[in-house]
Amino acid sequence: MMTTQQLMALALEMAELTEVPGDSAIYHPGQNIRKIMMGIDIKAAEVKLASDMGFDVAISHHPTGGQARLDFYKVLYRHLDQLTRAGVALKEVQQMIDDLADDSRITAAMSNFDHEPSVARLLDMPYMNIHTPLDEIGRRRLQMAADELSATDTVADLISHFLASFGEFRNAATEIEVRVGSAENAIGRVVMSHGAGTNGGYPVAKAYFDHGIDTVIYIHCRPADSKRLVLEYGDSKNLIVTGHIVSDSIGINPYVDRLREEGMGVTTLSGIIPA
Repeated sequence: MMTTQQLMALALEMAELTEVPGDSAIYHPGQNIRKIMMGIDIKAAEVKLASDMGFDVAISHHPTGGQARLDFYKVLYRHLDQLTRAGVALKEVQQMIDDLADDSRITAAMSNFDHEPSVARLLDMPYMNIHTPLDEIGRRRLQMAADELSATDTVADLISHFLASFGEFRNAATEIEVRVGSAENAIGRVVMSHGAGTNGGYPVAKAYFDHGIDTVIYIHCRPADSKRLVLEYGDSKNLIVTGHIVSDSIGINPYVDRLREEGMGVTTLSGIIPA
């Protein structure tokens, strides 16, 4: 048996993180946990379903409220870590990320951030979400797979390698898309931009492209952002979009597997695609 704190600690351990990120939280704690409901979006209705069906905890991937919504903006600063590791000077992107974070902070404060947590408290149903730790697991897995190719391999080669490496992609109803560039282009230097709250849209991709990165991989990207990048870079750079739910699953499934190894019963729903 485990507690909600132990469930969170296990995710942090697997992601090699030392503290709970701003976008992850225990909304209503619990202990003596054996039977877990877990999905990408677990909200009030699913919390009630978990209570009715005798689950010991309901775990959402995406943050649904509470401090995880109010502090979500803090994890956007992980883009700075990823950008500077790729060779972008901090002074060139600090203001950009400050602006993204400020928008997120203000929008979250406008929301009904206690709705889902209040339902869990009323039902006395243990409830939590784990976002960045699982996204970081997924980011590392995808970056490691990309790093197995050479700079002269093509975008098509990279997509084929992802499909061969991850059953989630083969099982998904969505497809990996090339939004900027061409399948025939060489991949050059590749960055998997993920595990920083959400994608950085046009400005983050532009910062990578302008500082020697040839291929940026997002799990999702607004059409307006990718169209703007096409207008600016044509076919000279590559933006690959792997798909939101399937890519989330690539980070979630190792955690689910580990929980089952620890003797937990885990029922998945709400989008988690099996490997």
